[in-house]
Amino acid sequence: TSEQIEHLHRRFKQLSQDQLTIRKENFDSIPDLEFNPIRGKIVHAFFDKRNLRQESDGLAEEINFEDFLTIMSYFRPIEMNMDEEQLDRFRKEKLKFLFHMYDSDHDGKITLQEYRNVVEELLSGNPHLEKESARSIADGAMMEAASICVGQMGPDQVYEGITFEDFLKMWQGIDIETKMHVRFLNVDTIAHCY
Repeated sequence: TSEQIEHLHRRFKQLSQDQLTIRKENFDSIPDLEFNPIRGKIVHAFFDKRNLRQESDGLAEEINFEDFLTIMSYFRPIEMNMDEEQLDRFRKEKLKFLFHMYDSDHDGKITLQEYRNVVEELLSGNPHLEKESARSIADGAMMEAASICVGQMGPDQVYEGITFEDFLKMWQGIDIETKMHVRFLNVDTIAHCY
């Protein structure tokens, strides 16, 4: 809505310190991100040209307000008047954004090592979990992904990695539409994001 865009513009100006663009270091001033274990991946996602719908590889050095709106659009809630086709496209856009967070080398596949990196980052805040345990969790999740996506594999087969189509299969039945959002889109909660 125009009201949400106005709030986002104020937030953008605050983050950019009234400049026309935001750089990665501007995200250092967001308290909620400070302790997020995948903070780096989240910030990286804002500058990933794939997420900026520029259809090119690599990272932008800075983003303007239009780019910021593009990224924030991935987090908007579903609209009640959406038909099945719109809901499907909306869901795929959100999942593509998440997929890009995992696919750090931009090759269109989430490899075991990329998956391990994310799991290790997510579990890094747990002092009782050793790195080897995190790797085992990631390995088990990758095996489960392989069984979901390619079925029973032979002993000599190697699962190369999760493609976007595989990623869609894995998220089937999970309500990503309402889980992937940000708080400062609401008027009442904008004060909590300073």
